[in-house]
Amino acid sequence: MKREVFDALQSARAAKQPAALLTELESGRQAVVAAGEVRAGALQPGPEVLDAVAAAVRHDRSGRLPEPLDGTFAAVFNPPLRLVVVGAVHIAQLLAPMAELAGYEVTLIDPRQAWASPERFPGLTLLDDWPDEALAKQAPDSRTAVVTLTHDPKLDDPALIAALSSEAFYLGALGSRRTHAKRLERLRTQGCDEAALARIHGPIGLALGGRSPAEIAIAVLAQMTQVLHGAEPPGARREAAA
Repeated sequence: MKREVFDALQSARAAKQPAALLTELESGRQAVVAAGEVRAGALQPGPEVLDAVAAAVRHDRSGRLPEPLDGTFAAVFNPPLRLVVVGAVHIAQLLAPMAELAGYEVTLIDPRQAWASPERFPGLTLLDDWPDEALAKQAPDSRTAVVTLTHDPKLDDPALIAALSSEAFYLGALGSRRTHAKRLERLRTQGCDEAALARIHGPIGLALGGRSPAEIAIAVLAQMTQVLHGAEPPGARREAAA
């Protein structure tokens, strides 16, 4: 590996940017791709290769690129997955360990210290700052999901506004359709445009039909997984065919 390639890869990793090291197997030429662009290296991948690399990075999957590009190997270097939960509620108590099992580093934000206690959330990183201030410190990136669960606009709304200005790949908010419609109206008055509001998944989670805290947590994690991997939502293929 040439020094310029090594330095570019290390720079991307230090900046917590998703990156891939491409190697052309026949020639040995390499390139570093980060944030969808070539940062260094003698290899000059075309648009088809860059698209395949983006898919490999999204799925966190190293290996040979698919045919007819399989003469190139992509080694993926992703920052860790993170989940930031706003609200120390029952759903959070179940979602946090589920997300950890799925490979997420979980942080819980709630200024109500009686709720966000080590006894209720053992081993979890707890922040008692106001949600927007805490999120600013967390700096959500493209590998971060943000979930608001308090059902209290004083806590959820500032968190969502802060998250909307970030690169978080998933934003979800607890509440019924009626509650979410009211939430969107409040956020519009705070200057959020329709494109930004469309990023919020509300009601949160896939429509699995469950109502218990555990079932809601499963639905939330399932939707996070779906969005992370760019999977089609249920029914999308049927609607496209129609």
